[in-house]
Formats: sequence, C-alpha cells, structure tokens
Amino acid sequence: MAMATAHPTVRAPARWQDFLQLLKPRVMSLVVFTALTGLIAADTPLHPVLGAVAILCIAVGAGASGALNMWYDADIDAKMRRTRGRPVPAGRVQGADALALGVVLSLFSVMLMGMALNWLAAGLLAFTILFYAVVYTMWLKRWTAQNIVIGGLAGALPPVIGWAAATGSTPLNAWLLCAIIFMWTPPHFWALSLYTSEDYQKAGVPMMPVVAGAASTRRQIWIYSLLFVPVAIAPAFTGLGGVAYLAVSALGGLVFLLLAWRLFRSHAGEAGGQRNDPEGHAGLYDVRAGAKDARNLFAFSILYLSLLFATLLVEHLMGLKALELL
Repeated sequence: MAMATAHPTVRAPARWQDFLQLLKPRVMSLVVFTALTGLIAADTPLHPVLGAVAILCIAVGAGASGALNMWYDADIDAKMRRTRGRPVPAGRVQGADALALGVVLSLFSVMLMGMALNWLAAGLLAFTILFYAVVYTMWLKRWTAQNIVIGGLAGALPPVIGWAAATGSTPLNAWLLCAIIFMWTPPHFWALSLYTSEDYQKAGVPMMPVVAGAASTRRQIWIYSLLFVPVAIAPAFTGLGGVAYLAVSALGGLVFLLLAWRLFRSHAGEAGGQRNDPEGHAGLYDVRAGAKDARNLFAFSILYLSLLFATLLVEHLMGLKALELL
C-alpha cells in the first residue's frame, strides 16, 4: 500500500486556512448539527457551558478525524479531481503536520469530554475517531465496495455522543438517530459516486459503481432507500418526534423514494454520465444530462437529512409534545 507521506514538497508556508481545510469544516458542520440534535433531544437539563464544551469536543474530534484521513489518503487524493486540491496532496501542508494535528486534536477532544462531561461520551468519541481514521480510512476504503456502508457508522454516531454527553446513557431513541444517518449514507454517497466514478477508478478506490457497475449501484440505492425512509419516519412512533416531524419525514420520504426510483430507472453512471468538465473544475452539481437523476437524489438527500434533524431540534427546543402512538 502506498504511504500517504508520498506527496509533493511543500512550496510555501501553510496558511491557517490550509489547516482549517484539513479539519473538513463542511463535514464538521453536519457532525455538530446532528450531535446538537442528540444533545437537545435527550431532554435532560445541562448547564449551557457544559453543553458548549460537549459540542466543542465533538467538533474537534470530527476535525481530528478529517486531518488523519487527509494525512493517510494523500496518495489517492492526489489522483482524484475532487480532492487533488486538498492541502496535503497539493503540497501546502506536510503529511507529518496533518498527522500531528489529528493526533493532538483527538487526544484533546476525548480527554476534555471525559473530564468535563462523562467517560461514556468520551469513549464513544474515541471509538468514532478510531473507526473513521483506522477502520474506514486505512482498511475499508481501499479494500471493499461496502466501505461506505460499514464506514458510515462513524458519521452516524455523533447524535449518540451528544445524547450520552447530556445523560450519561444511550437509550433506543439515541440509537434511532444513529440508524437514520447510517441508512441514509449509502444512497447519498452512491448517488454521488455514480457521476464521480472515474475519479475513484483512477485512484483504485473500490466504490460500488467501479466494482459492481452502474446498474447494480442504482438497484442497491433503490433498496437502501426503501429501507431508509421507514427508519427516518420511525421517531414519530417512539416518542422522539412530534406531529411536525411526522409530516416532514413522511412527505420528504415520498420525495426521496420518487427520486430514488427515477434514478433506478435511469442510466446514470453509464457512458456519458460523468461531469461536464474533463479537468474537474466544475462543481459536484454540474453534471451531464445522463447523471442528473443521481445529482438530484444526492442534493435532496442532504436537504432531507437536514430537515429531519432540524425538525427534531425545533420540536424539543420548543417543548412540543411528541405523538403518543405507541
């Protein structure tokens, strides 16, 4: 396996923006949002300062995972249009610096969480960092087309960590939030991979379209979508979500299934379905006509997940009564 330390020599001193990019701030924002939802949905009084510390630790832990990922994946990042501009493969940050940053932030976030909140939350945070950096990045990503499915656990755990930080426990509803993100991950990322598969093929990453083909990927997206939407609606029946959540999850779920069905019936991911710009300057949403169904599901999946967690967050902040259906 090529080591991630094989990258261009740094040509100029790194800027603070480069180190910020190592933390994957866009991914971090989603982690913070879902973790905050878990913390608030626990409905347990928590001092605002401790709540802020918990979210800070989760954010820093997510950033640490991102830095470790960019350190190890610098070799394959350099081969993909979507990632070759990242700080390490672009030569703006040395791999050793990215590694050091990831390790220091990991230790800081876990120890602070344990000392300020509780060690259950700290243990879950440590497990999440290790799972993403070691199990997913160093093993699954380069070994199996199920990398996103199994590795999705790392991205699904933040609401459980938030809940544990608030209560010191992880009840069924906390794990239900985890299950929503876990089941959302395959259709979300496989939709993206249908029109970026050339990148993964060049880098030797066994993403589903590369290994199983576009048709099989579209079929698996449809199957996972059928499994995901009921899970997304389930909080309305467990006392976690209220009337607003039921409406948002059900109506949004119908749209999700419609887009997944259209993608299943399309030819996205086949010849002519990649992005417009052969040099990779176009954004993730600029695709050829044949890939628009994949692009549409990818875009809506982000909106749907955001609406699910935002609705839960608002309901619990406003103290709205949950549905008593069970």
